Amino acid sequence: MLEIGSKAPDFLLLDQDGKEVSLSQFKGKKVILYFYPKDNTSGCTKQACTYTELYPQISEKGAVVLGVSKDSVASHKKFQEKFGFPFDLLSDPDHKVIEAYDVWKEKSMYGKKYMGIVRSTYLIDEDGMIEKAFEKVKPAQDPQNMLNILSK
Repeated sequence: MLEIGSKAPDFLLLDQDGKEVSLSQFKGKKVILYFYPKDNTSGCTKQACTYTELYPQISEKGAVVLGVSKDSVASHKKFQEKFGFPFDLLSDPDHKVIEAYDVWKEKSMYGKKYMGIVRSTYLIDEDGMIEKAFEKVKPAQDPQNMLNILSK
């Protein structure tokens, strides 16, 4: 994980509509930047749907939500349309941003080791500095945790 108090790496990625999105375009707003393994899987769907439920309160606090995975723009589009997410899903197929945020790690399933995204969430402040960082977040609890932090 990147250090709290350090500058969040800027990026330029495509959203589910193929539009370019950069971190710097949200200067002046808090950004919840969450990294998740794969579109349309149970945990990732639960996390995104819970962010959707809490989105009005998150927005009220002046924050935006951005989800990042290595899935394609087309996959993100289908995922977003299926569940009606009110926030952008960003495609990072080369995992450059995923690696810049230090969430591309060795994982293990059934004794087999592989590289993948560790579900992680960053809260970035209005000046682009990392305010909070959470690794191995629980999909159902992460959105509420972030809203609680914004409410303090």
